[in-house]
Amino acid sequence: MAHDHHPGHGGHAHHHHEHASAASIRHERPLWWALALIVLFAAVEAAAAFATNSLALLSDAAHMVTDAFALAVALVAVRLSRRPPDARRSFGYVRAEAMGALFNGLLLFALSGYILWEAAMRIVEPPEVASLGMLAVGVAGLLVNLVAMRLLHAGSEESLNVKGAYLEVWADMIGSLGVVAGALVIHFTGWRLADPLIAAAIGLWVLPRAWVLVRQAGNVLMMGVPEGIDLEQVRGALAGLPGVEDVHDLHVWALASRQAAMTAHLVVDEAVDARALRHAAGELLHGRFGIGHATLQVETGPCHGPDCGAGHAGGHAWRPGPRGDRG
Repeated sequence: MAHDHHPGHGGHAHHHHEHASAASIRHERPLWWALALIVLFAAVEAAAAFATNSLALLSDAAHMVTDAFALAVALVAVRLSRRPPDARRSFGYVRAEAMGALFNGLLLFALSGYILWEAAMRIVEPPEVASLGMLAVGVAGLLVNLVAMRLLHAGSEESLNVKGAYLEVWADMIGSLGVVAGALVIHFTGWRLADPLIAAAIGLWVLPRAWVLVRQAGNVLMMGVPEGIDLEQVRGALAGLPGVEDVHDLHVWALASRQAAMTAHLVVDEAVDARALRHAAGELLHGRFGIGHATLQVETGPCHGPDCGAGHAGGHAWRPGPRGDRG
């Protein structure tokens, strides 16, 4: 049996680190600007919340504080992700973004729980609220959040870490809309229940988004198959390459939100050019599935792994011939 290990396309580790570094540098400046805006306004909004006695405004201020934490964690993760691989971490620090996103998701859960508890207490006995002050600060908060969202939007399409920070700011923007609506209702109708009810609605609205973020980050940290990649489709595509008789020990996992890696054993006919096959497989995986880091072991002879026969070519299962060859 011939074993031939292949680390994907030549220089992949170096290429992916350079790509990740360029992306992180591109994401860092908007994060700094957004953090400065959020920290400055969070202090203003927290003071205004106590001055006006508004829970909706306080919930929005609390969201601002978690936004600041989220952005700070995102910045740390961005900087860590630029560190090159070393002897202890051969893939580098690309999963720092998933850890940051997980932290931000858990923070959103905690914040939503606090706001819902406080809203329940205030629904029983709604206090007086200074509606005009609440309105002014709510409008200002809405504008700050819109600017921060604009800064982070592009990065949120490329990085799970930046996406976490973007979702924090997005949730806060919805909170600011709620504050404005609540202030208008209280001012024109005097219905004080609007404040805790809107605060509770904000908390409930954030919960499912926090869960999505935690689930995505958890999938990366648990080495799950990246979203958008079907494992059986990958197996079938490899099995369909000329000369491939079986695909086994196939594993695909997420290094980071936008980086996938995989390993597989390809059982081939003895006449197959292993080097040409590996090149064709690498091009297929990169072009069709976006998998840039692939380690392929090409082997001949009978398969002895537990996954044998799972990805046979030609639509028929392998049966041992007289010499143990694949037929």
